[in-house]
Amino acid sequence: MLADRPVGLLAGAAVAAALLLATLLALRSRALPGAPRSGRLATALRARARGRRVPRQVDPAAAGRPRPRAPGLRPSAA
Repeated sequence: MLADRPVGLLAGAAVAAALLLATLLALRSRALPGAPRSGRLATALRARARGRRVPRQVDPAAAGRPRPRAPGLRPSAA
């Protein structure tokens, strides 16, 4: 029955492949980072970045911070 019409079988396989490709593309577009559902996260991150105008100042000589070491006479093994 299927051997009598190879053109019909080929057309059916082409339709099935096209449907599978369309399904995969639809699922992939949902998983992309630029999807509409991630709009709130992008807005929040942008607002957070704009709120920090000046980087935080850190006192290197504050209590509890180790002092930087000067280079030795010989190069370190690491």
